[in-house]
Amino acid sequence: MTTTTEQNAAPATPVDVVIVGAGFTGLSAALELASQGRSVRVIEREDVVGGLAASFDVGEGRRLERFYHHWFDSDQEMVRLCAGLGLSHLLEAHETRTGVYYANSVYRLSAPLDLLRFTPLPLVDRLRLGLLALRARRVKHWRDLESLTAREWLVSLGGRRVYETVWRPLLEGKFGDYAPQVGATWMWTKLHLRGGSRSRSGKETLYYLKGGCETLLDALRLRLESLGAEILTGTEVEAVHVGGSGVDGVTAGGVFHPARQVLVTVAPPTAAALVRHPDADDPGVAQLRRSWSAVDYLGNVCLVLENNRRLSDTYWLNVNDPGFPYVGVIEHTNLDHPDRYDGRHVVYLSKYLPTDAELYRMSDEEVFRYSLPFIQRMFPDFRESWVERYHVWRAPYAQPVITPGYTRTMPPVESGIRGLYLAGMAQVFPEDRGTNYAVRDGRRAGRLVLDRLAAERAPETVSGSHHA
Repeated sequence: MTTTTEQNAAPATPVDVVIVGAGFTGLSAALELASQGRSVRVIEREDVVGGLAASFDVGEGRRLERFYHHWFDSDQEMVRLCAGLGLSHLLEAHETRTGVYYANSVYRLSAPLDLLRFTPLPLVDRLRLGLLALRARRVKHWRDLESLTAREWLVSLGGRRVYETVWRPLLEGKFGDYAPQVGATWMWTKLHLRGGSRSRSGKETLYYLKGGCETLLDALRLRLESLGAEILTGTEVEAVHVGGSGVDGVTAGGVFHPARQVLVTVAPPTAAALVRHPDADDPGVAQLRRSWSAVDYLGNVCLVLENNRRLSDTYWLNVNDPGFPYVGVIEHTNLDHPDRYDGRHVVYLSKYLPTDAELYRMSDEEVFRYSLPFIQRMFPDFRESWVERYHVWRAPYAQPVITPGYTRTMPPVESGIRGLYLAGMAQVFPEDRGTNYAVRDGRRAGRLVLDRLAAERAPETVSGSHHA
């Protein structure tokens, strides 16, 4: 029996594992568990699965992710997942163009020769910028950088002028007041990953699934249900209950769901608020809450435009202008073809920011109206009449802030409370957020829970054999 608060309905059927959250981490963990015959229940607050990869309607019934997604050559977990679900034939390679917006001009940065044309830097610093990327990729292990800030490392590689022109605006645009605290490991991961997606000529190849992430999520959900896993959407988890011997289960939608193991895949600060114990002063629970609450996060506002013509021929435009409210302009239909979106040209404008920031708290229309003059400044031909429809998406926990010595802050997957686990984007370090790492770490967490379930049963097996 559980020692929980009052329930509004009879308890649900017990399962081996309850998973909180149906993003790629939770669903991948469920796949590992259900494939081995374990009873699994995934509980998701949203009406759809996918987390930040969930989709919405574009054009006439076409579907697209709320927040931009693509995959790199190195994202082999996604490649394997697509193969396992019979979707490999839908995975397409796209050669893309990257640029930077600086001092009211757009500069292409897709090939080595583009660096030589980046006139905001003197020639010697353009060469230093090119050498910086090469020197960064020679670093073989992130631990060599863990004590440094991104600023310290980048200045040492390329000099102060390169840092002030190229890197400082990007860091401040991405992390705001946190920028001076960002660790070198975060930047190394970005440079290492991006460099690995380029050919010898410097052209970048990215991958996208025909039909988007929803095609993959639909197939994954069907596979899970065929294996007997339950997926409850539109159901909010209110509490994770911990008794004297460990986890008991969760309360979701007023119903208690008994479980021997609970894997939480939401952001650590959110997870911390869920943990309940009948003794409010229990030292183990109090320490766990402090640990999970110690990870700082930024939210994200993403304005998505459905235009009747394209803004540019660039897919990914970094913004190095502190006066521009977005850190990136991502024209998705310069990656995937606009015909797949009812002829619409889809643009994401992304901003990371605290959830108490003015832009985050604006209404959708206010965000759109506020953004229009900035878009026109960047693209002088742009007119509001180009926009057929717009959408505004918000995520309160979009980017964990990676600082020097982050391994001392990063929560372990095993919580220290029997049967309670945490897995998510705050723990993919040294990599940064991404669906590939969500799948990788979800599967790892699933295998860990399988091991712990097997260990629970081992004494019973030995005892049964003894008495046979």
